[in-house]
Amino acid sequence: MIKKRCLIFILVFSISCNKEREKHVYLLIGQSNMAGRGAIETIDITPHKNVFMFTRNKQWVLAKEPMHFARPERIGVGPGFAFGRKMAKNYPNADIYLIPCAVGATSIQKWERGAYHKTTQIYPYDSAMSVTKEALKVGELKGILWHQGESDSKPKRSAKYEERLKELMQRIRTELNADSVPIVVGELGRFHAKRRPYADSINEIINRVPQFIPFTAVVSSETLTDRNDSTHFDSKSYRKLGKRYANKMIELQKKRSDFFYRH
Repeated sequence: MIKKRCLIFILVFSISCNKEREKHVYLLIGQSNMAGRGAIETIDITPHKNVFMFTRNKQWVLAKEPMHFARPERIGVGPGFAFGRKMAKNYPNADIYLIPCAVGATSIQKWERGAYHKTTQIYPYDSAMSVTKEALKVGELKGILWHQGESDSKPKRSAKYEERLKELMQRIRTELNADSVPIVVGELGRFHAKRRPYADSINEIINRVPQFIPFTAVVSSETLTDRNDSTHFDSKSYRKLGKRYANKMIELQKKRSDFFYRH
């Protein structure tokens, strides 16, 4: 009897160990504050065994900063890796796959289909969709992170920002066949208003996003500090921002799950 129980235990344990890990994929898009401009420190290049990133060569490798590849002469620490580490901690049975597709200095108009960004010689939207479709062969899209708006902190651009953001997110969801995928958007740094007063208008729109785009949440930039340029966060703040994105994503995923359970 004891021998039989031992055999059963070994069999169950073996099946449990061989069970394939879940694969959670996240798309990271926006402009320079999603790409990151912070100074790189040891924590930013120390791999996490369960967090991966998709390279410009379309390969999955262990994640580290810098993650994004547009404007390589400028990129640094962003919120992505900190987000991935936090998600991995919350979902210990899953591997976290990050698709970095941010492009610095892009207005939201540069994220329209067919729009070309001359500085980087990239079609931001078209490139992001092509890369994402290839990357999704590994697993399921679990969420989208969007951080953008500095380039739209101007009178005429800010007036059209809500309409353009709503259209963009709907287009992304439709193209990726992910109608209810959770989307988390982040406030611009509160300090950016010193340089561009209309940044406050963009943040007002960002904070209304859950009212006009379903299954979304907003990340606050309160208390976060800049790298003395009134535009980009410093390294410490990027890491905090990444954790805030993760906390909101986890919260949003639970709300979404509860919604579909009730309906």
